[in-house]
Amino acid sequence: MSYDFNKVVDRFNTKSVKWDLLEEIYGDKDVIPMWVADMDFEVPEEIIRAIKKRLNHGIFGYSLSGKEYNDAIINWMKQRHQWNIQGEWIKFTPGVVPALNFILRAFTKPGDQVIIQTPVYHPFARSIKNNGCTVVKNPLKYENLTYKMDLEDLEKKITNRTKILILCNPHNPVGRVWSKEELTALGEICLKHGILVVSDEIHFDLIYKENKHTVFASISEEFAQNSITCTAPSKTFNIAGFQTSNIIIPNDKLRNLFSIELENLAINGPNIFGCEALIAAYNSGAQWLDDLIDYLKGNLDFLISFIEKRIPKIKVVKPQGTYLVWLDCSGLNMNSEEMREFFVKKVKLGLDDGIMFGEEGEKFQRVNIACPRSTLKEALERIEKEVNKL
Repeated sequence: MSYDFNKVVDRFNTKSVKWDLLEEIYGDKDVIPMWVADMDFEVPEEIIRAIKKRLNHGIFGYSLSGKEYNDAIINWMKQRHQWNIQGEWIKFTPGVVPALNFILRAFTKPGDQVIIQTPVYHPFARSIKNNGCTVVKNPLKYENLTYKMDLEDLEKKITNRTKILILCNPHNPVGRVWSKEELTALGEICLKHGILVVSDEIHFDLIYKENKHTVFASISEEFAQNSITCTAPSKTFNIAGFQTSNIIIPNDKLRNLFSIELENLAINGPNIFGCEALIAAYNSGAQWLDDLIDYLKGNLDFLISFIEKRIPKIKVVKPQGTYLVWLDCSGLNMNSEEMREFFVKKVKLGLDDGIMFGEEGEKFQRVNIACPRSTLKEALERIEKEVNKL
């Protein structure tokens, strides 16, 4: 491995949401933060060099993305995801969550229905409600420590007011990398009923090697024309602070309507350093990413082995992708409030409460394993110590 992911970096007092809001969020600055989806790893040196070079220029006026920016995205999609896209399909937004709100503004009216597959990334429901739409839940089926789509339930939930389905691929928090067959079945239902698929694929580079990610829009031309794909380098390369994401829309009509919404909101080009970071990451970051995935797989294997042997009251829903692990804590016999109190006050860990992803997550906790293994080991030992007291 060429990169030192074991290095512990002090992130306190760096304006880090993950580290500098511990007291505000958990009431205790001594908890280990393993919640929000950013990594405790330094970014590839190529990104740092690119930013330093641009910084040394000394002038930071209005910026644009340009051909080099689009070409970096096009090449990355082709090489990593076998998806051939065109530059004009790419629309910049300052994050995927803002993009979801822009999409809802552009393609729904108050009272329209939007489907989500719970338990799922909590800003989905918030964005739907904030834009005057109705959340329709199509819960995933949970059996034998894995999740499946419930397409029979999905068809039952569709009405003439159903306009959009927000797909999470890979799925956050349960870690499923949906198969081509599953996505095809979903896509056919949405085509049949005229439902636009908005596919959040922000974690699509973080796939464990025994699995394969399929971009929803790459399956067929029909799916490409009936979907919007939300992407960003932020999770992949730990650069969320640059607020640079790219929404890919092959359908001319959909893209034009989305562009009007961006113009109405005065959303223009990317942050100048975000632009440089993306180009450097996509052009030169592949080896770093491959090594990162190997390290994350080592963390995942360590966590699974530790919990199976030493904390059997907790079960691991093994993720196929992402660095987020869904822990089934039903064996602790606690409700969501008791569980939060236990992990924060007793264990001294800052995790994400499963209930925030929907009522289906009440007995779960989400843990971020994108940290040095020494940090993960300490966290697991803390859990073991307190669970054994129960």
